[in-house]
Amino acid sequence: MGDIENGSKNSNSSYCWLRKRRARAYGMICFRVAALLVGFNLMVGLSGCGHNQSTANGTLRRGLGGEPSTLDPTAAADSFSFEVLRDLYEGLTTEGPNGEARPGVAESWTVDTAGTEYTFQIRKNARWSNGTPIRAQDFVNAWQRVIDPSNASPVADDLRLIYGAASIISGNSAPTTLGAYAPTDTVLIVKLEEPAPYLPLLLTQAAAYPIYSSEKKGTASSKEWVSNGPYVLSAWSPGTKIELAKNHQYWDSVHVRITRVQYEIADENAQYARYRAGQLDITDTVPANAIPAVREHEPSELIIAPFLATAYYGLNLSAPPFANNLYLRQAVAMAIDRNKLVKAMAFGQVGAFGFVPPGTWNYSPQSWAWRNLGDSERETEARRLYALAGYSRDNPLRLKLLFNSNPAIKNTAIIIAQMWKETLGIETILTEEEYRVFLQSRHDKSRWDVARLGWTADYDDASNFLDIFRQHSTNNDPGYANSSFDAKLDEAAKTADPENRRLILEADERKMLADYPVIPLYFYVSKRLVKTYIRGVHLNPLNRLDSKSMSFSQE
Repeated sequence: MGDIENGSKNSNSSYCWLRKRRARAYGMICFRVAALLVGFNLMVGLSGCGHNQSTANGTLRRGLGGEPSTLDPTAAADSFSFEVLRDLYEGLTTEGPNGEARPGVAESWTVDTAGTEYTFQIRKNARWSNGTPIRAQDFVNAWQRVIDPSNASPVADDLRLIYGAASIISGNSAPTTLGAYAPTDTVLIVKLEEPAPYLPLLLTQAAAYPIYSSEKKGTASSKEWVSNGPYVLSAWSPGTKIELAKNHQYWDSVHVRITRVQYEIADENAQYARYRAGQLDITDTVPANAIPAVREHEPSELIIAPFLATAYYGLNLSAPPFANNLYLRQAVAMAIDRNKLVKAMAFGQVGAFGFVPPGTWNYSPQSWAWRNLGDSERETEARRLYALAGYSRDNPLRLKLLFNSNPAIKNTAIIIAQMWKETLGIETILTEEEYRVFLQSRHDKSRWDVARLGWTADYDDASNFLDIFRQHSTNNDPGYANSSFDAKLDEAAKTADPENRRLILEADERKMLADYPVIPLYFYVSKRLVKTYIRGVHLNPLNRLDSKSMSFSQE
């Protein structure tokens, strides 16, 4: 998934474009530095009132940092959409509290000895919210729609490992040739290009959700809504809130204890104010300047945890100044003081000198060779490369930096623009856009030289981060094209031995980093406030928090 802090998974997530999810204008992700002081009231306790108000009507009130771009699983590309979609839909598998794959619509599955053919058994009691049985063919139809290049789905790459998908995505084969078959209504056979033991986890993603019909997949009307998850859409008031109601046709509805969910769309400061007033039960972020007071007065309500996500700047490789100018790309990357940046953000983020986050399964973090240089040496080398690129303080580079509206993202842009100015003399024009507008603008490279992006993992594997840099990936916003890089990703996909596969992927990340198509900035941590009367809150390594797992205490 990819995900932007304001929702794009790759923004993804995935920035939360933001996904995870991909670069889904990562939405991506929910860490923000407050632009305004919350004031003296930070010292007041956070418990507030509202326990009875929330539990009396069975409504879970959740903060959502931005407007979802869509509730169509085929078209979603931001973390805000994915957050809501996980309540509305369910795939063959679901995620457990530790990020593991568990049975979802499929009650069980088997895999052949070669590891390339999975057989899923669909639950006989799995139904759509209108009471219609869910068929194996519903998955086949949905997946074919996702990988059909005419639909330009931002999550198509999530299904690339299915046999024939790569050829279909590139336009060389028909969607009907995808290696997914439904011999009966309750049996789904999935064939893979190569063994992929993480397939069950991948199938928890929005790309793998079934769709009731192509006509209804994008509707936001509660009267026409049909989905198969624990909740259904009750109402959507754009810019204000999204209301969900329990889906009584859901196969596991007996374990869905909260009957209504209300996502309130608000920025971090508004969420914090509502939480303190007892008007929210859970936030999806916390203002930076509020954290010290929260830690002092209500530490049990603050949850901070690392998760697999990267914030980065994408460089426009399709035109000057960055096209065919490696010296310049490296110079602007080296001119950023990441230690100073994350200290200013004060959220506990870790400065990023590579792209795949620490903690990724079966992977050692990679980084640029200069990451351990002292500040003086780093800045001197950046100025040398800047001069080799043809620029100087008398002939400064002028850049257009595009980002979505968000206090933390804007603050980051201001800090980095100042670093570029002080170290190299670069003049930067900052362009801030409302999130939905930004999701469109990032595809128009005439509008930016640098774009603020982010990526949140869809599943715990390094390939999920590196695949977005494939030449034809819909998440490859910079336009990176390296056939050798793509070939190594293909080789890794065909390598069964985990150790050999890891070495191939690590070398490939180093290859990509040496080309500087992007500038990694930092790795994320999640921050939420959760009322003490909410039970079942377990943040997994992918920062997922489904409403189905939660309940109200009886105290």
